[in-house]
Amino acid sequence: MSGFHTHSQSISSRQMWAATAITFSFCLIEALVGFRSNSLALMADAGHNFADAMALALSAFALWMAHKRADSKRTFGYHRVGILAALVNAVGLVVMAGIIFWQALLRMDSPQSVQSEAMIWMALAAIVLNSAIAWWLSNAAKGDLNIKSAYLHMLGDAAASLGVVIAGIVIALTGAYIADPIVSILFAALVLWSSWSIFSEAIAVLLESTPRGFDMAKAEHVIRHIAGVTDLHDLHVWTIASGLVASTVHLVVADQSVSSSQKIQMEVAHVLAHDFNIDHCTIQIEAVDCGGHEHQIRANDDASHAHHHHVHSH
Repeated sequence: MSGFHTHSQSISSRQMWAATAITFSFCLIEALVGFRSNSLALMADAGHNFADAMALALSAFALWMAHKRADSKRTFGYHRVGILAALVNAVGLVVMAGIIFWQALLRMDSPQSVQSEAMIWMALAAIVLNSAIAWWLSNAAKGDLNIKSAYLHMLGDAAASLGVVIAGIVIALTGAYIADPIVSILFAALVLWSSWSIFSEAIAVLLESTPRGFDMAKAEHVIRHIAGVTDLHDLHVWTIASGLVASTVHLVVADQSVSSSQKIQMEVAHVLAHDFNIDHCTIQIEAVDCGGHEHQIRANDDASHAHHHHVHSH
């Protein structure tokens, strides 16, 4: 069975595994420095870096799975592994934010002394690392929810590390140790905010919602006005995975030859592909005879393209 086509990935799973190894190594060092300097903000940042490493690992695994060929059990392939990875990443971010928030509240009551110099230098290193990986992922993140989830992990941690630097400077200049838990709370809020868009978009895909911004009324209007189409029903549009949209529709046309109805079908497929970016469409033709009765055109295996047409937009 041939694999289901999707857009090529600009980042390979091997590259993602390399980024995972670098991030995981760094988070171990940061956690150790955070523990020795007694900085909750730095340890929280290390925790987020660990979540980053897990996010990158999940994304790498999802990229690898997405390239597996479709089979008789999974005819659309394994593209939704990336959506599941994005959902797991989002849930993991929420859990981590809750833990950080709780620990920060405990420290608000009794601020503890912190070694600000270690905080500052370690957080600066984290900013460089996370910003570099986020920049590397930025282009691919625009069209892939899986990579976008990893990208937001890295971007959020770069912002959090900046907060740690600011807290370290405040502590160094004023001795106000309460800056450490305050930054941690702000960091937790940032994590929650960044995870929501990923979570909601992943749920939308799993619920087979229309793509974000897709106008169903406009699509139906355009199809109805294609020459030869007298009516339509059962128009469905849903997202298989990031950048991969599918559609089914029943077209009602006048009673005519199969070749004539196929021209109408191909015109509808062309419009769906090029005007609405639908990669895969299945179109069924139903003819109305002079007596007003509808009947479906059923093609045999050798001419199944008379009512099924697969389009890949470029």
